[in-house]
Amino acid sequence: MIDKAKLPVHVSFIMDGNGRWAAQQGKDRFQGHMEGVESVRSCVKTAVETGVRYLSVFAFSEENWGRPEQEVGLLMDLMGKAMAAEMPSLNENGVRFRVIGNRERLSESLNKAIEECEAMTAGNTTLDLIVFMSYSGQWDILQASRRMALEILDRSNSLEEARAALMEASSDDFRACLATAGIPDPDLIVRTSGESRLSNYLLWQGAYSEWLFTPTLWPDFRREAFLQALEDYAKRDRRYGKLK
Repeated sequence: MIDKAKLPVHVSFIMDGNGRWAAQQGKDRFQGHMEGVESVRSCVKTAVETGVRYLSVFAFSEENWGRPEQEVGLLMDLMGKAMAAEMPSLNENGVRFRVIGNRERLSESLNKAIEECEAMTAGNTTLDLIVFMSYSGQWDILQASRRMALEILDRSNSLEEARAALMEASSDDFRACLATAGIPDPDLIVRTSGESRLSNYLLWQGAYSEWLFTPTLWPDFRREAFLQALEDYAKRDRRYGKLK
């Protein structure tokens, strides 16, 4: 049984290995992505059961736009259909649904569907499910820098005043301009499929996250694998650069 006191507040997943899973099964890549949706469903259910408060998944990076056009189109279609299919269950279980990323690159119809799902679940408080879509850590840091600079300029009466305010800006001021403002940094980030890279994900927010790299391919990552990850996290001693 997992000690509730040692349970991470926010668990994040880099969902990797859909294509390799499909290849191993003799199926096309899209079948791997479809099976990956089942893993998301299983992890959401497990998060609700265990009391994890925030669950986030890296669904589509800005770099993924460079994939073949047909695969990108199929992925976007799958995301739209998955949202429509899952909303009743998420709402019933008190899950708030959110999408974070450079949504200007998403289609108008997908953005409309996202907005409807976010509005439908906005009052739910059991679990926040955050989907990072068209996201990269570098994009996030760049847009936060621009936002903070513009906010300082807007409230300053001169360039000298703005320069002084910028020099006094704190990390908390910057954090408030990130796309994840108001969301706790992930305590645990899990990357599946055996790869050991950050892949431009939550570069600021993951500075002191615990990382777990597992060889399990994402379509095979279900309840037991999630529980094992939580057990692993509970054994770690987080010091944040300090001595205890």
